[in-house]
Amino acid sequence: MPDLADLFPGYASKWIDTSAGKIFARVGGEGSPLMLLHGYAQTNVMWHRVAPVLARNFTLVLPDLPGYGWSAAPESDARHAPYDKRSMAKAMVEVMEAIGFTRFKLAGHDRGGRVAYRLALDHPGRLEKLAVLDIIPTYEMWHRMDHTLAMKVWHWPFMAQKYPMPELLITKAPIEYLDWKMASWTKAKNLSAFDPRALAHYRAFFSDPLRVHATCEDYRAGETTDLANDEKDHAERNKIAAPLLALWGARGIPSENSPLAIWRDWAKTVSGKPIDSGHFLAEENPEATAAALFDFFRP
Repeated sequence: MPDLADLFPGYASKWIDTSAGKIFARVGGEGSPLMLLHGYAQTNVMWHRVAPVLARNFTLVLPDLPGYGWSAAPESDARHAPYDKRSMAKAMVEVMEAIGFTRFKLAGHDRGGRVAYRLALDHPGRLEKLAVLDIIPTYEMWHRMDHTLAMKVWHWPFMAQKYPMPELLITKAPIEYLDWKMASWTKAKNLSAFDPRALAHYRAFFSDPLRVHATCEDYRAGETTDLANDEKDHAERNKIAAPLLALWGARGIPSENSPLAIWRDWAKTVSGKPIDSGHFLAEENPEATAAALFDFFRP
């Protein structure tokens, strides 16, 4: 990748071997451990505006998910591992163990939120608290896929199509696709909310056809393995034990689906509220997002 601006000055850079390949992470701050997971089609850089607030009281661990950013993009298997959220969650546990943390706080946005709640279900002893940003569970997304939601999240069925159809279309104009899609999910419907230096990071990773393929595998896993895992938990009434904070954009993706009511069916202790933003809370409204996260995670 080209040289890109360092948006986390003073943070350590880590390359950590995991069951999902080598994971890149930034580590900084001081205090109890808090992992922050990014979404599609972004990298750890998406947290650069909230990190300064949180780093005053927490040791932040900011990884790139498998196939994203600087992390490895391994070949997937028939079940789309390691891009299913169970495999990604296991890798994130391994990242934290390698740094020296066996129990931690966790927040995830978008795809990172799906990794985060899967980690909470699969590894309940690891988490103190969990925050999910602008999502509802994968089970709920697919089972509520009516006309309105399908038009809003058209990329879900599109990217879940069998290889190579989505890849063929996206790689014809990857930056134009990325820019248009991200702009369409903001409150302002343009790219004004994003720091140009952060956009450079997103565009750099998304210019790699191997990583475009990895992100499609992420969504294929969502339609198959991830959905099956959620359906099993839903049928068995398994609930997230850690206290859960749900934040969503007032004009974000799940804003029309009563996120709090939905999450109360999936977790034992739920709080949350909307943030004045579109989908990208941490970049569109970093002050309100950082304040809500800090209030929730502080001792």
